[in-house]
Formats: sequence, C-alpha cells, structure tokens
Amino acid sequence: MRQQKPPKKNGKNLRNVALLSGIAFEMGAIIFLAAKGGLWLDEHYHNEKRLYTAIATLFGVAIAIWVVLRQIKRIKY
Repeated sequence: MRQQKPPKKNGKNLRNVALLSGIAFEMGAIIFLAAKGGLWLDEHYHNEKRLYTAIATLFGVAIAIWVVLRQIKRIKY
C-alpha cells in the first residue's frame, strides 16, 4: 500500500490569512470615520438629534460590508 502525499502548500494560505486578519481593522476604521463625519456634520449644522451621525454610521456599515465581500471574493482556496 502506498501512502498518500500531503498536498503542496504554495503560499496561498499565508496570503489568505493576511487578507482575513485585516478585515476587522478595515471595518472598524471605515465605520469610525463615517461616525466621526456624521458627528462633524451634526456639530456644523447644529443638529441636536444626531441624525447625520446615525445616517453616516449606517452608510459606513454598508460600505464596510461591501468592502469585506469584495475581499472574500479575492481569496483563493
């Protein structure tokens, strides 16, 4: 009986790990910057209900999810 050889690792695993580890930081940065922009708009236009902050934060979450989905498509197994 022959023993099966393990599959060759060609460096793709390290690249995938690097892409996946950066996703959380990118999401956090995008959402943080969007929320800060919303706060700035609320202060600039003297809005007491913080409506711009809520809208900008939701917009930032949507952008962050879109960026993550694009990165996941680039991962090769």
